[in-house]
Amino acid sequence: MTSTINRTVKNNKKAVIKKAVLVVALIFTSLFSFSQSVVKTITVTIDNVKNNNGKVIVSLHTEDTFMKNAGIMNAESEIKDGKVVITFNNVEPGEYAVMALHDENGNQRMDFQENGMPLESYGISNNIMSFGPPQYDDAKITVSDENLDLNIRF
Repeated sequence: MTSTINRTVKNNKKAVIKKAVLVVALIFTSLFSFSQSVVKTITVTIDNVKNNNGKVIVSLHTEDTFMKNAGIMNAESEIKDGKVVITFNNVEPGEYAVMALHDENGNQRMDFQENGMPLESYGISNNIMSFGPPQYDDAKITVSDENLDLNIRF
């Protein structure tokens, strides 16, 4: 009987140790998985702003918000010597487009001539400039495992 009790105690100890090892392994696995999905930053530099009047507004967009609504992240900055640097923090991995506007008169929107042409400078990620409004697929960037540095030209 004593040997049966000793075997049962030994088996219980082994089971407890196995469970402890499994729990520790699961904790490390979840920590490693979490570190793989860490959010990133996008730093946008615009160095050809034509003057220091007003501010530059920069917006981070998904396909759903591009050219329709405010971006999912928005920032504005004073202009110094024709240059602006804006950083978006905590950006989840995915596809986005960046739009920038030199809001010279401070009205928080783009102004247009009577013929529909913009009065204020603007730019988009990938620096694609064409006749007509920009297209999301042309401006699309991918945020994955590295921080991004973008240079946008007006």
